[in-house]
Amino acid sequence: MSLAVAIQMDPIESIDINGDSTFALGLEAEKRGHRLYHYHVNDLSYENGRILAHARPLTLRRELGNHYSLGTERRLDLGEQTDVVLMRQDPPFHMGYITATHLLEHVHGTGEGKTLVVNDPFSVRNAPEKIFLTKFPELMPPTLITNNIKDVTEFRNEYKDVVVKPLYGNGGKGVFRITPKDENMASLIELFQEFYVEPFIVQKYLSDVRKGDKRIILVDGEAVGAINRVPAEGEARSNMHVGGVAEKTLLTEREMEICEAIGPVLREQGQIFVGIDVIGDYLTEINVTSPTGIQEIQRFDGTDIAALVWDAIEKRVG
Repeated sequence: MSLAVAIQMDPIESIDINGDSTFALGLEAEKRGHRLYHYHVNDLSYENGRILAHARPLTLRRELGNHYSLGTERRLDLGEQTDVVLMRQDPPFHMGYITATHLLEHVHGTGEGKTLVVNDPFSVRNAPEKIFLTKFPELMPPTLITNNIKDVTEFRNEYKDVVVKPLYGNGGKGVFRITPKDENMASLIELFQEFYVEPFIVQKYLSDVRKGDKRIILVDGEAVGAINRVPAEGEARSNMHVGGVAEKTLLTEREMEICEAIGPVLREQGQIFVGIDVIGDYLTEINVTSPTGIQEIQRFDGTDIAALVWDAIEKRVG
């Protein structure tokens, strides 16, 4: 099976080839004989019922500083000339991202003559990371989504130590811990209200984050691997680009329970490649837009998640 695969992603020249999950997925696709095309989300167009992208043939190789080659740009009809579209541009989840899901929904489907979009654009649009979490209230920590400072004050009075973060942020950007003695909460909420038109999210601070924030990868609803990300000293965020350190880990009984609870929903919604975050006993995020962690997990335990993702894609396409 040789598939035409269009990858909607950020600029290929600036990726970290030793950490980027899209790069790993692309290499595995080439290994299987699939043909790759690269385009940016701003290269996507709707014209008279067709979804078109100004795309370029892409070749990848694991050579630092020489990891890609791009061919001549062509206008690619995603519904007629591709078999798979990987929607892999980074969040944040905003109107541009939402528009892309609407456009790709025109071509998405399974079976002969259809183009499989990974992940399903309809489901992605209806499952932004921190909102999707609310479908599983029994798994999440005490949580408030609001734009009202009175609600925040009452929530903080109850839980004392809280974390405030943008509802549609990513990568740990704009995440603040407000301790019981911190006097900056009102000013922080004012800033959030000024810079974000949407509500923000407030959660009880989980002290178990000092032991790590676990990223678990699910492929077609099944847990296939994990890494533990431990925050740096003096930092409340565990994201690796802000100093978090990745560690080898195994799944606990509670984490398996979480995966078994959400797995069938992900599978039904066409969410083939998903990364969830777990702190202690709580599910804190469900990442469906552009999850990462493939290469880190493979380095720690040898699990080839890119191969598992393509097994799932080929099964659906076939």
